[in-house]
Amino acid sequence: MSQILLIHSSVHGQTVKICKYMQQKAQEQGVNITLASLADNPSIEGFDKVFIGASIRHGKHRPALYQFIEANKAKLEQIPSGFFSVSLVARKPGKNTPETNMYMQAFLKQSVWQPKHLQVFGGNLDYQFYGPVDRNIIRFIMWITKGPTDPHTKVEYTDWDKVDAFVDTMINA
Repeated sequence: MSQILLIHSSVHGQTVKICKYMQQKAQEQGVNITLASLADNPSIEGFDKVFIGASIRHGKHRPALYQFIEANKAKLEQIPSGFFSVSLVARKPGKNTPETNMYMQAFLKQSVWQPKHLQVFGGNLDYQFYGPVDRNIIRFIMWITKGPTDPHTKVEYTDWDKVDAFVDTMINA
């Protein structure tokens, strides 16, 4: 049986929520997924497959993501591996695929690792959860992108059927 490592880089918790959901769905199919935070600089040794999920913060994936990839590039290229990005932009049709999502395309340009398995998921918008600075930045971005700006908005844009399909990709990679 495969040993799958699922690494998450999350800012407000939606990426962690998605990863825990993936772990549960895989366990229902008899497959074990080990979760790890990128912040802990996990070792990928001993795993047959490695997948990484990272959220966007102020228009970018965090620098630690690229540092981890550079340090583990050789191993990531030797085993089945993949990457998914979580953002509010992915809520929009035409920006919700790896080919059309600007953050995924920026990742692929900046990353030394070009994973075979890619996906993007919509994030979670919860203005009351954010601190004042993030709340105002995100409201401004949502205003520009014609999203909800009401400060009481709480909407989860994650397409869980799409997440289920990516779990199958991970298991069958």
